[in-house]
Amino acid sequence: MYLELTGVRKMYDEDNGVKQIDLAVEKGMLLTLLGPSGCGKTTLLNLLGGFLKPDAGSIFLDGQEITSCVPEERPVSTVFQSYALFPHMNVLENVCYGLRFFHRMKKRDAVPVAEKYLDIVGLSEYEKAPVTALSGGQQQRVALARAMATEPKVLLLDEPLSNLDASLRLRMRGELKRLQRKTGMTMIFVTHDQEEALSLSDRIAVMKQGCIVQNGTSEEIYYEPANEEIAAFIGKTNPDFLRPEELFLTEDPAASCTVLERQFMGSHTEYLVTDGEKNWQVSLFGQAGSRFRPGMKVRLDMQEKRY
Repeated sequence: MYLELTGVRKMYDEDNGVKQIDLAVEKGMLLTLLGPSGCGKTTLLNLLGGFLKPDAGSIFLDGQEITSCVPEERPVSTVFQSYALFPHMNVLENVCYGLRFFHRMKKRDAVPVAEKYLDIVGLSEYEKAPVTALSGGQQQRVALARAMATEPKVLLLDEPLSNLDASLRLRMRGELKRLQRKTGMTMIFVTHDQEEALSLSDRIAVMKQGCIVQNGTSEEIYYEPANEEIAAFIGKTNPDFLRPEELFLTEDPAASCTVLERQFMGSHTEYLVTDGEKNWQVSLFGQAGSRFRPGMKVRLDMQEKRY
């Protein structure tokens, strides 16, 4: 396996940290560490980056043990939540920084590499611009270009989209996935945003209280959660872990179910339906799915296939 953690542990006190982490990541994969604040995501990322030393366990990358390597000796780059750009440097100088000061490249050698990655992130015409004059999305792309320019074996991303507004965050998700596919770079992405994790990831490791409680594809995590708590954390759920979009309604005056609530959301309509004992959340898409009204008697059925 390309990146492997075996029995990795780092505790700050009795309750906080990461406990006995076993994780394997294939080359070229985008794996997301997903969980609520305080679950250990950033601690695990800092262990991978060499910013923390584990109390126990081993970390291997491409067949080499890197457990004790300091950050500058690891073939790993990190994009921080704050981007950590140098305000006194222009865009090109920021991207050249890691190449010149960590890889010891001369300026004439570093500039073409930096220009290559600025082109990849779509910022070629901003080379001479001060980073302080850029938008949040542009600054994030500069941070990505700087991290990728050193051509690390693994790129670590610590909630890099969290400081962006909703529409820009949505657009940058697509850009980040496009960059990952284009470069084939192995990425470890940290987020507490479930939708972000589902849309970006090849695999998701769900964390809780310092442990990985489930590791699987986006579809496995969403449709086959390991327990009710994970199901509820990932999205809306019903009894038997059924998702609202897995159910559909048929108008039937003789049926035992009744529509209690209706919310029209534009692309879909959300319903709350009761069978007299349990309440069920149902999401129906399109105009045909918006026709049910509170008080209407309906038959509740399940879609045949999940994924």
